[in-house]
Order: sequence, then C-alpha cells, then structure tokens
Amino acid sequence: MSTPPPTIVIRTTPRISAIRLVLAIFAGLIALFLGLLVLLLIGIETGPVALLLGLLTATIPVPIYIALVLWVDRYEAEPLWMLATAFFWGALFAPFFAFLFNTANAAIVSTLVNAAAGEAFAAVVSAPIVEETGKALILFIFFFWKKDEFDGVLDGIVYASITALGFAMTENILYYGRAAQGDVSSLTGTLIVRGFFAPFSHPLFTSMTGIGLGLARQSNNLAVKILTPIVGLLMAIFMHSLWNGSAVLNGLLFVLVYIVVMIPAFIIMLVVIGFALRREGQVVREYLVIDLERGFLTAEEYKQLGSIMGRMGSSYNEFSRSGLKGWRARRRFNQLASELAFHRNRVARGVYAADADVLSQETAYLHALQGLINELRAR
Repeated sequence: MSTPPPTIVIRTTPRISAIRLVLAIFAGLIALFLGLLVLLLIGIETGPVALLLGLLTATIPVPIYIALVLWVDRYEAEPLWMLATAFFWGALFAPFFAFLFNTANAAIVSTLVNAAAGEAFAAVVSAPIVEETGKALILFIFFFWKKDEFDGVLDGIVYASITALGFAMTENILYYGRAAQGDVSSLTGTLIVRGFFAPFSHPLFTSMTGIGLGLARQSNNLAVKILTPIVGLLMAIFMHSLWNGSAVLNGLLFVLVYIVVMIPAFIIMLVVIGFALRREGQVVREYLVIDLERGFLTAEEYKQLGSIMGRMGSSYNEFSRSGLKGWRARRRFNQLASELAFHRNRVARGVYAADADVLSQETAYLHALQGLINELRAR
C-alpha cells in the first residue's frame, strides 16, 4: 500500500504567522467595506431593482471567463490565494478609488468648462490613467514581494486578467444597472456589447502591464527591467483611452477601433501566450533533464511533463485508470514537477536573496514528488 505524499511546508514563526493572519483579516474587512460602499453608491444611482439585475447579469458569466484564463496557465498554476487577492483587488479596491478620482476629475472639468467636457475627460483621460494604475498596483506588489510566484510573461497575463475581470465585473454592475432602468432592448444591447463583443477588453488592457512586468522578470538586463513595466503600463493606459475615446466621439469610430485595433490586439495576445507557454515548456524540460538522467523520472514521465498535450493526456489516462483520486495525484505531480523546474530556474537567474535556503526547498519538492511517484507507479 502506498503512503500519502508529504507536503511542502514553508516554516514561519508563530509571531509572523499571527501578524499575517491579522493583516489578512484586516484587509478582508476593508475590502468588504469598500465593496459594500461601491454597491451602495451604484444602488443610489440605479435603484434597488436595477442594482439587483445588474449584479446578476454581471456576475453570472464571470466564472466562465476566469476558467478560460486559468486554463491558459498549463504548466505552473498560480496559488489560489494570490488569484483570489488579484480578483478582489480588482473587484473591490480598484473600483472604489477609481470612482472617487474619476468623479472628482469630472466635477473639476465640468466646473471649469461644461458637463459634456467633464464626462469626456473622465472617460478618455481620467479613467484610463486611474483605473489602469489602480489595477496595476497589485501586479507590482506581486512582482516585488512574491518573486517565487511571478516567473514571466504568462504569470503577468494571468494575474492581470484575473484582476481586470474583477474590475470589469464591478463596472458592469453599474452599466447593466443603468441599462436596466430603461427598456429591455437597452439592457440587451449593453449585454451584447460588454458581455459578448468586449468581455476581455479590461484584461487586454491590463495585460500590457503584466507583459511588461513578465519581460522584466525574465531579463537580466537592467534597462529592460526598468523600462518594460513602465512601457507596459503606458500601453495599457493608451489602449484604454483609445477604446473609451472611440465610444465617446462616434459610434462608427467605435466599430472601426474594435475591428482595426481590438481584434488584432487580442490575436496578438494569443500569440504572446503561445510563445510564453513555449518558454515555460522549455524551462520545464531544461531543469528536469537532470532528474531524467539520474533515473528519478522515466523517459515517459519526462516527455509528458514537457508538453501541454502530454500533461493533458497523462491526466486523462490516470482518470480513466484510477478515477478522481488518480487524476488529482497526477495533476499534483505535474504541478510540483513544474514548481521544481521553475525553482531551479529562479536559483540559476539569481532571483532569490543570498540568505534564502534554496537547497532545503528543492529537497522538499523532490521528497513530495517521490511520494507521488510511488503512488502513481503502484497503480
């Protein structure tokens, strides 16, 4: 009978753990307060019935969008707590401050010029700067304080997309709520435009920042490390401004920007994701070859771990043979093997601090993998 695989444990002192727990609870309470405040402000504008309709129509498709984003991250899935933090940052923190600054900026310009100019300024200038900066803040926090979970372009795209989906959900509650105040055709039209034709507009914008941070992480060139995050954020602001501006100025221009800019940009994004996945596959193959050479991994296991189709095929085969338990063990094996490869890659690139105990972490990975190998090969 096989024994359960050991788990990887990162030890912290009780005092640090307690501090983290208190900070997490405090941050959660603040997020909840801001979220309720945002809903209250939307409800004041739309009324309770329209608010409820907007809430339902905005939240129902979100799990589908999130699943599509997470499906892309095939090699090394990001920690659930970081994904949840990114989503709630986008859904609660960023919209609240965006509402404050955009409203204030619109009011200032309206006072100085007129109401129409204030609305246009808020949409074309204020919103892109404030919203993209607000969404980008959590990406920069992850980049600097969770270096072991931000390895490159794909991670940047995933974190950016999850954050932006949270922001878009909250924003859609407002837009759908406003549309619900009119007739059915108004709500239907808004649903089609925002929910069908442009559900990934916010993720596309914010992914520019994520790509910039990802390129900075992958490079050892100081100029690249400094410039690409800045250029990425500026690109996010520019694309957001262009998109909003086309909607404000002219309906035909909106369609033209959608066809000429948004669709090609989305296709380019898919190409970038493809290259990022290719790079991650290369990292896995390069840094696990030592385990193949010493016999820790079989040739079949090594081949499967180095390709998306191989991973999917091995998981499916395990499910066919052993059901859900076997499938979960295989997925865990694939995940830990990737984490080991990226851990070695970070060590090779000097990402960790000089006093980091990288050897014990690698030993923990190998120990956990050995337990899973014993379990899977015994079936």
